[in-house]
Amino acid sequence: MNNQNQQNNPNQNQQKQMQIKIDDNTLKGAYANAMQVFHSKEEFVLDFMNLSPHQGVGVVSSKIIMSPGHLKRVISALQDNLSKYENQFGKIEEANAPNNELGFKV
Repeated sequence: MNNQNQQNNPNQNQQKQMQIKIDDNTLKGAYANAMQVFHSKEEFVLDFMNLSPHQGVGVVSSKIIMSPGHLKRVISALQDNLSKYENQFGKIEEANAPNNELGFKV
Protein backbone atom coordinates (compact mmCIF):
# COMPACT_ATOMS: atom_id res chain seq x y z
CA MET A 1 0.00 0.00 0.00
CA ASN A 2 1.43 3.37 -0.87
CA ASN A 3 1.56 6.44 1.33
CA GLN A 4 -1.26 8.16 -0.62
CA ASN A 5 -3.74 5.38 0.25
CA GLN A 6 -2.69 5.42 3.93
CA GLN A 7 -3.34 9.16 4.12
CA ASN A 8 -6.82 8.72 2.63
CA ASN A 9 -7.74 6.01 5.16
CA PRO A 10 -5.86 6.58 8.43
CA ASN A 11 -7.84 3.85 10.30
CA GLN A 12 -6.69 1.09 7.96
CA ASN A 13 -3.57 0.27 10.05
CA GLN A 14 -5.45 0.26 13.37
CA GLN A 15 -6.57 -3.06 14.81
CA LYS A 16 -10.20 -3.48 15.77
CA GLN A 17 -10.76 -3.89 19.49
CA MET A 18 -12.99 -6.70 20.70
CA GLN A 19 -14.74 -6.71 24.05
CA ILE A 20 -14.55 -10.09 25.77
CA LYS A 21 -17.18 -10.94 28.38
CA ILE A 22 -16.77 -13.58 31.09
CA ASP A 23 -19.42 -14.93 33.43
CA ASP A 24 -18.76 -15.26 37.17
CA ASN A 25 -18.34 -19.05 37.15
CA THR A 26 -15.80 -18.95 34.34
CA LEU A 27 -13.99 -16.07 36.03
CA LYS A 28 -13.42 -18.25 39.11
CA GLY A 29 -11.45 -20.76 37.04
CA ALA A 30 -11.36 -24.53 37.49
CA TYR A 31 -8.59 -26.64 39.01
CA ALA A 32 -7.33 -29.61 37.02
CA ASN A 33 -4.71 -32.16 38.01
CA ALA A 34 -5.23 -34.41 34.98
CA MET A 35 -6.14 -34.13 31.33
CA GLN A 36 -7.37 -36.53 28.68
CA VAL A 37 -7.18 -35.81 24.95
CA PHE A 38 -9.33 -37.26 22.19
CA HIS A 39 -9.30 -36.33 18.53
CA SER A 40 -10.98 -36.90 15.21
CA LYS A 41 -9.94 -35.51 11.85
CA GLU A 42 -11.99 -32.34 12.47
CA GLU A 43 -11.40 -31.56 16.16
CA PHE A 44 -9.48 -32.11 19.38
CA VAL A 45 -11.31 -32.59 22.68
CA LEU A 46 -9.44 -31.79 25.90
CA ASP A 47 -11.07 -32.98 29.12
CA PHE A 48 -9.53 -31.30 32.18
CA MET A 49 -10.21 -33.31 35.32
CA ASN A 50 -9.85 -33.02 39.07
CA LEU A 51 -9.02 -36.49 40.37
CA SER A 52 -8.98 -37.67 43.98
CA PRO A 53 -7.36 -41.11 43.72
CA HIS A 54 -7.50 -41.76 47.48
CA GLN A 55 -11.29 -41.32 47.31
CA GLY A 56 -11.59 -43.13 43.98
CA VAL A 57 -13.47 -40.28 42.35
CA GLY A 58 -12.88 -37.63 39.76
CA VAL A 59 -14.82 -34.97 37.90
CA VAL A 60 -14.35 -33.31 34.53
CA SER A 61 -13.98 -29.67 35.44
CA SER A 62 -13.77 -28.36 31.88
CA LYS A 63 -14.14 -29.68 28.33
CA ILE A 64 -12.47 -27.72 25.53
CA ILE A 65 -13.13 -28.53 21.88
CA MET A 66 -11.02 -26.93 19.15
CA SER A 67 -9.89 -27.32 15.57
CA PRO A 68 -6.48 -28.89 14.83
CA GLY A 69 -5.18 -25.56 13.49
CA HIS A 70 -6.19 -23.70 16.64
CA LEU A 71 -4.66 -26.44 18.82
CA LYS A 72 -1.32 -25.86 17.04
CA ARG A 73 -1.52 -22.14 17.94
CA VAL A 74 -2.38 -23.00 21.56
CA ILE A 75 0.59 -25.37 21.81
CA SER A 76 2.88 -22.70 20.35
CA ALA A 77 1.60 -20.09 22.84
CA LEU A 78 2.05 -22.52 25.75
CA GLN A 79 5.60 -23.39 24.65
CA ASP A 80 6.45 -19.69 24.35
CA ASN A 81 5.04 -18.88 27.79
CA LEU A 82 6.69 -21.92 29.40
CA SER A 83 10.04 -20.78 28.01
CA LYS A 84 9.51 -17.26 29.37
CA TYR A 85 8.48 -18.68 32.77
CA GLU A 86 11.55 -20.92 32.99
CA ASN A 87 13.84 -18.06 31.96
CA GLN A 88 12.42 -15.98 34.81
CA PHE A 89 11.91 -18.60 37.55
CA GLY A 90 14.09 -21.58 36.60
CA LYS A 91 13.52 -24.96 34.98
CA ILE A 92 10.35 -26.83 35.87
CA GLU A 93 10.78 -30.53 36.56
CA GLU A 94 8.12 -32.63 34.87
CA ALA A 95 5.77 -34.33 37.33
CA ASN A 96 5.63 -38.11 37.42
CA ALA A 97 2.65 -39.70 35.71
CA PRO A 98 0.11 -41.36 38.01
CA ASN A 99 0.94 -45.02 38.76
CA ASN A 100 -2.64 -46.27 38.79
CA GLU A 101 -4.75 -46.60 35.68
CA LEU A 102 -7.89 -44.55 35.34
CA GLY A 103 -10.88 -45.46 33.24
CA PHE A 104 -10.61 -48.41 30.89
CA LYS A 105 -8.02 -49.79 28.52
CA VAL A 106 -8.53 -49.34 24.80
